[in-house]
Amino acid sequence: MSSYAFADTMTMARRDFKHTARYPMMLVSTVVAPGFLLVMFVAIFGGAMKATLAGTGTPHYVDYITPAILIQTVAFSAQTTAIMVNTDMTEGVIARFRTMAISRPSVLTGTVLGSVLRTFIAIAMLFVVAVGLGYRPHGSLLGWGAALGIAGLLTLGFMWLAVGFGLNAKTVAGASSSVVALEFLPFISGAFVPTGSMPSAVRWVAANQPFNPIIGGVRGLLGGTPVGNQGWIAFAWCAGFAVLGYVWARRLYDREPTR
Repeated sequence: MSSYAFADTMTMARRDFKHTARYPMMLVSTVVAPGFLLVMFVAIFGGAMKATLAGTGTPHYVDYITPAILIQTVAFSAQTTAIMVNTDMTEGVIARFRTMAISRPSVLTGTVLGSVLRTFIAIAMLFVVAVGLGYRPHGSLLGWGAALGIAGLLTLGFMWLAVGFGLNAKTVAGASSSVVALEFLPFISGAFVPTGSMPSAVRWVAANQPFNPIIGGVRGLLGGTPVGNQGWIAFAWCAGFAVLGYVWARRLYDREPTR
């Protein structure tokens, strides 16, 4: 990347941060909502889940659910990114960027960079809340590095997908609803309850969708429990999301405007 492209990318990343600050509700939904969701789940379901968690290697519900909320934090941030990109698209800002003497890829890479940094701030705040609720993971330094690596790769993939959703949607509402699947699918997995407690048909879906190995792998790596092949499967899914999102977003951005 040339010095000009790098400077343009950083300018776009700063612009992403400033936009987030101008829309308090987006900031709340990205940074504050995950911590609130964690408190709510632990307070409401924590006591009732003790028996269900027997045999999972994670006796405390806060230890079980924190990795799940971490992954949902990434999805919440992706929705914010999709909305902001679509706003730029529908208001003609993207068309203006296409005519300016700036590095063409920097418009997207800067937005993604800003979104990734914003997401990691939200994740850091989530861990602060989790520790306050009693979260005490026992993973090794290597395990933590691998878990955060998976989370980082997933964040990168989801942000590129969010850019694609934002560029492709006709309206802000359309962009927002496009990301709902990324927020909803974790509920049909072992994110909040073990899959063994589910009916057989639901259990099969939960065990074979992308979020189950991603959340299970992150949970095991952070908690110091065996992950089997879930770590590699999680990495493969996250890498697939990143490649798919990048290629799709670049194609949408490089196409001739039709509106």
